[in-house]
Amino acid sequence: MEIKFDHDILQAAPSLEVILVEASIINPPTSNELWKEITDMEEQIHDNLPIEQIRHRPAIDATRKAYKACGKDPNRYRPSAEALCRRAAKNLELYRTLTAIDLINLLSMATGHSIGGFDADKIDGNTLTLGVGSANEPYEAIGRGPLNIEGLPVYRDRTGGIGTPTSDNERTKLSPETRHLLMTINMYGTDPDYPADKVAAMTERLLTQYAGASHINTRLIKAYENT
Repeated sequence: MEIKFDHDILQAAPSLEVILVEASIINPPTSNELWKEITDMEEQIHDNLPIEQIRHRPAIDATRKAYKACGKDPNRYRPSAEALCRRAAKNLELYRTLTAIDLINLLSMATGHSIGGFDADKIDGNTLTLGVGSANEPYEAIGRGPLNIEGLPVYRDRTGGIGTPTSDNERTKLSPETRHLLMTINMYGTDPDYPADKVAAMTERLLTQYAGASHINTRLIKAYENT
């Protein structure tokens, strides 16, 4: 899979870097071991990160600034990492679902980056283009129905939008039958506690340990080098 970047996203987020991860996986219900890692992370956030400070985490703050630059209010359409951390800070337990979904949620909470997770076999074509959503562009968000993606960063395949930092699309969502995973770890800004190599290593460890991953291909793509 390749990623291209539209001019409008390069203008809004000139320092954007994407960790692109492809892997063969299994995707069973989340194990007790993975769930413990998630609940431990929730407790860490709850105990150490006041809710009013969540939006100031470096990665979340950078994503919010990208939203504003694209024309979207991040308080109305929160990046997924921020929403997850806010839920943990309020002591509201996450929904326990499937391995790949829940480990992505764990990575988002740990790093502050909003991460797309897709069934690669459902993607139309071998190229994704990251741009900005248009007015009245159709988009069916997972679990929430039609989503107004105007002004949101959006990944598109040949058919249309498949992922935003707020919600991924129903069309390419992960299921128990998913065997080929594509992840986009969207780094709109840097965090000294979570450099790209550390995030990539965490991702590969979780995929190997819990999703039986093989043939893992991890690449760091710098938007400003792909104009």
